[in-house]
Amino acid sequence: MAAAPVWSVDPRTGKQREQVAVEATAQEVDAAVRAADAARGALADRTVRAAFLRSAAAGLEAAKDGLIETADAETALGPVRLTGELARTGYQLRAFADIVDEGAFLDVVINHPDDTATPPIPDLRRYKVPLGVVAVYSASNFPFAFSVAGGDTASALAAGCPVVVKAHPDHPALSELVAKVLRRAAAEHGIPEGVVGLVHGFEAGIELIRHPLVTAAGFTGSIRGGRALFDAAAARPVPIPFHGELGSLNPVLVTEAAVAERAEAIGSGLAGSMTLGVGQFCVKPGLVLVPSGAGGDRLVKSLADAVSDTEAGVLLDHRMRDNFVAGVQERAALADVDSPVTPGAGGEHTVSAGVLTVSAEKLAEEGAYDLLLEECFGPVTVVARYADEAEAKAVLSRLPGNLTATVQVSAEEAAGQGRGPELLAELTPLAGRVVVNAWPTGVAVAAAQHHGGPYPATTSTSTSVGGTAIERWLRPVAYQNAPTALLPAELKDENPLGLPRRFNGVLER
Repeated sequence: MAAAPVWSVDPRTGKQREQVAVEATAQEVDAAVRAADAARGALADRTVRAAFLRSAAAGLEAAKDGLIETADAETALGPVRLTGELARTGYQLRAFADIVDEGAFLDVVINHPDDTATPPIPDLRRYKVPLGVVAVYSASNFPFAFSVAGGDTASALAAGCPVVVKAHPDHPALSELVAKVLRRAAAEHGIPEGVVGLVHGFEAGIELIRHPLVTAAGFTGSIRGGRALFDAAAARPVPIPFHGELGSLNPVLVTEAAVAERAEAIGSGLAGSMTLGVGQFCVKPGLVLVPSGAGGDRLVKSLADAVSDTEAGVLLDHRMRDNFVAGVQERAALADVDSPVTPGAGGEHTVSAGVLTVSAEKLAEEGAYDLLLEECFGPVTVVARYADEAEAKAVLSRLPGNLTATVQVSAEEAAGQGRGPELLAELTPLAGRVVVNAWPTGVAVAAAQHHGGPYPATTSTSTSVGGTAIERWLRPVAYQNAPTALLPAELKDENPLGLPRRFNGVLER
């Protein structure tokens, strides 16, 4: 049976633009993985690796105009948003190149023998080595930053791991263009082009996770799709790590003191965050706990006014649009759920942003209102009005793991007065990033960043953004009593590579 063609589709019209490729067969997936595995040795030299990453960043910037034009045609995210995302992607590649040069990620630890210890310590030398070929599953909503050249790919290559990317069907033409840029950058440094493989198709994604030469996987997408791949990774004869980002409600708690101080500002800020990118950010605030009373009323009015002024927008594809329209209709149909601004279809190809409100009491116990505690991908948020602290806590206690949790507090609470210190402790178990008096949309690429959270936000404790994302693709190995002549350069006493390390208990930089 012939493989199905892969089409580029315009989400503004729903029409096919061009045939990009065909879905990969099992044999083609195998060939891509084997080519990637064969390129492992070429990544061994950290100097070459870092230069490759910098060339990849430069190549993306040189191809900027064509890449953004193609990305906008396939995603409708707009040139302004896409230009920023492409810049972020280049910055991310260079940041990982710097990490490779520094070498701290290798986590070198050397212990000389100590016969006086109990038990005696032999000569031990430990560092981290790359796992091998990494499967990367592209995200729909970040065609640059979480796709072919995104964080999973950049961190895996930085770790010394070749990648095979499963392209997202929402931007196949862009995926092909970006892969070509990366392969050209690899060739500039004598690295085989197979170091970055690309396959299309649902079945190809299944074949990829099952391939015996694939040693780990990174995924950003839905709970359903991610869980299926996670289970497949665990069911292999040799299970592999699966670092998946699956979904997040990103709750917000607004205190009584905060609404008394700045209800309108919080409402307008929330509107900007939940409608950003037509609500297609993984950290969109989807549930907001707001106190009952006059202050809460002012906040909801400010939110509704701002959302009402938001123009209808195009989602990434018509399947997502249909799911959004059906999802908000089902939620709005629940008894005692109000719609200050009704979300739904904005036109034949667009959606309108909206706000749903409900009593927090309805969410505090298991039942039909559990639907409101599930992520709805698109420009909608649920405002739950709570009567007291106990009611707000009851709702928070029912939430699954999230990428973020946000608290809006007053100036006094921020200074440590009242319940201020308690609030962070209450939210910390819920999420990987706790935000105070800001909004979760916008994930900075920084050394201290953590983009992950308890399940189902992610399937591991790792981050997919920031320098420590590299740790996902490494494993530690220790050598005991190995003669100096047999040791890798990273573990020799004289430290010929000038690496940061811990030497006999002392941190050396």
